[in-house]
Amino acid sequence: MALSPDTDVSATRRRSTTGLRQFLDLAQQRAWLQGRTTLRDADARAESTELRLRYVARFEKLLRRPQAEAVLEILGRYGRDCIPIPRRTERHYWSVSCLPSTPGKALVRVNASWMELFALYADGEGIRANFLVHLSDFTKDRSLDQAQVDQDLLERCVAAPEDVGCFFPRGEDIFGVKVRGIRSIRKFMRTRRALGAIRAFNLTHMNRGRNAYQASHCYSLADTMLE
Repeated sequence: MALSPDTDVSATRRRSTTGLRQFLDLAQQRAWLQGRTTLRDADARAESTELRLRYVARFEKLLRRPQAEAVLEILGRYGRDCIPIPRRTERHYWSVSCLPSTPGKALVRVNASWMELFALYADGEGIRANFLVHLSDFTKDRSLDQAQVDQDLLERCVAAPEDVGCFFPRGEDIFGVKVRGIRSIRKFMRTRRALGAIRAFNLTHMNRGRNAYQASHCYSLADTMLE
């Protein structure tokens, strides 16, 4: 279709692209992935009052759990360090669910597109985390061979070797890392190799298009992630 002289070319390009490419070009995404830039986010958030009210009771129930303080701390770190331009992309390209009803009894779950990115679970009175990353970011030869998982690397990313485990979800180049305890979760999220893997996986799925879990977004939890 020919463009008229009055057509906003940049707006047309945004409509023709999907995911984060509407807001960040590949060079900006790569720089953020490598920790070489701080991205400029939106100043304000678009919010649905109806959706906020829908999950207030679940949020208040979570606050009564002994794990509440740890959950909010880790979510704050995840929102700050692991999601690009989180205010601009809130709900439409990522979401956070509070006490989701899906199997597994997660306390909170972060999603993008059709994919789970991250979840926190009760572990006694403490917490454990599931991080979804690319398998190739944790194999010795950067392959998709599950036998090549670098266990030594995983153990270096946590406070104690017994705090880390792994699982293999369905799908190509997907790897699950289980981390127990707030000390090890903190260390995993600030270790350069692990943080890069989290960011890479999140970029992949936020670039796939609109988030399928918008209706379960808990704004009260997102407040913590976006402070």
